[in-house]
Amino acid sequence: MVSKKVLIVYAHQSSGSFNSAAKDAAVEVLTAKGCAVEVSDLYAMTFKATATAEDITGKVKNADHFCYGEETKLAWEAGKLTADITEEQRKLTEADLVIFQFPMYWFTVPAIMKGWMDRVLTLGFAFTHEKRYSQGIFKDKKAMLSFTTGSQESMFSANGINGDMNVTLWPLQNGILHYCGFQVLAPQIFWAPSHVSSEARGTMLEGWRTRMQGLLGENPLAFTPLDCFDGEKGYQLKPEVHEKHAAKEFGLTVGTHLGKALPPNNQMKAGV
Repeated sequence: MVSKKVLIVYAHQSSGSFNSAAKDAAVEVLTAKGCAVEVSDLYAMTFKATATAEDITGKVKNADHFCYGEETKLAWEAGKLTADITEEQRKLTEADLVIFQFPMYWFTVPAIMKGWMDRVLTLGFAFTHEKRYSQGIFKDKKAMLSFTTGSQESMFSANGINGDMNVTLWPLQNGILHYCGFQVLAPQIFWAPSHVSSEARGTMLEGWRTRMQGLLGENPLAFTPLDCFDGEKGYQLKPEVHEKHAAKEFGLTVGTHLGKALPPNNQMKAGV
């Protein structure tokens, strides 16, 4: 049996952080299970977060009206992306599972991790107009978010001041991971570890260690397949799909909710 390859894209400045402990636990447990684990420690790498023309070696097609998506697609095809990008693309190509480990900043990933997504997931390499969502380039790979929050879990509820965490996760999990085709595993959320006891933090890590024993066998979150949308009509949901769900209590997903109540835990638990 060929061992699975795991890439952990990690973004925290401190080796003494809870995020570092979560990353180390993942490396330890998954390695012990026979996986080949590689870590991209973005701060340690001083990874460049800005998407600019400097990401391309040599001349660009149109310097006067530089279009990052189109120019990096051409550079990827010609082998002219910079070494830091091509190295991360190599890691991603080889990986069966990608874990993004980070502290949630302003309801999303830290800038350095967003920069990794902007620069590494280039047009052509990670997606095309034809190959995206359920028909995406990375449809045979799994990916997941593992992160800490500053706020308590109750604050990210449907009645909480921060709003429903399922809604917060939609742009990241649908708009980036699923967009590129990844099978998205349920997120591992460590709720406000800085506000609980060391014993409680230890319990959180043990829960993560336990989950990783079966992580690669987990079913992914549910998203509406691309062929349920009509590409000739602005990618609107096909009438027959809409009609099929007309009498149901909940919408299809957090994003494609059909004006109905959001399906509970759609972005946080598989099988719902």
